[in-house]
Amino acid sequence: MKLALTFVLALATSAFTQNNASPVQSQAACGPLDATQAAPGQSTAQLQPGKALVYVAEDFRKAPGEIGNPTLRVGMDGAWVGATRANSYLSFTVEPGEHHLCTSWQSRWQRLSKLAAFAGFTAEPGKVYYFRERITYSSYGGGSATMNLDLEPVYPDEGQFLVASDRPITSRPK
Repeated sequence: MKLALTFVLALATSAFTQNNASPVQSQAACGPLDATQAAPGQSTAQLQPGKALVYVAEDFRKAPGEIGNPTLRVGMDGAWVGATRANSYLSFTVEPGEHHLCTSWQSRWQRLSKLAAFAGFTAEPGKVYYFRERITYSSYGGGSATMNLDLEPVYPDEGQFLVASDRPITSRPK
């Protein structure tokens, strides 16, 4: 038990040093720092004529000894579009053109809320795009461990699998 607690504390302490975006950077890329709240729901986004459809799926695996489920905010082009929580997904439509996505950890602990990840894509009408958000853990020599937040596009087959495996979620301003 003591080893597990030491591991969790090492993860939390070292998270501050990796993949940190300042609140100002996150706000400019994602949207205002106002919190969003995620809750189980039903995905309502559907492919619309002349638009593209985007799915963002949270792929979350707890580390040994970890408690709780993270809420990850999702933003696009300077505005928040929603949030995911513990193996859930959200979907939304976008106009054709270049877009910038981001995800950040919504946490009461500042060191975690500084974690952010970014991805860009060019939407084409009638296409469906899938992205995976994932918290990863890495260890370095000497027992030091860090938490990272990733946001990456995935192939449609993998995206469809993630969406089928997860539950839809709705989010609203907190």
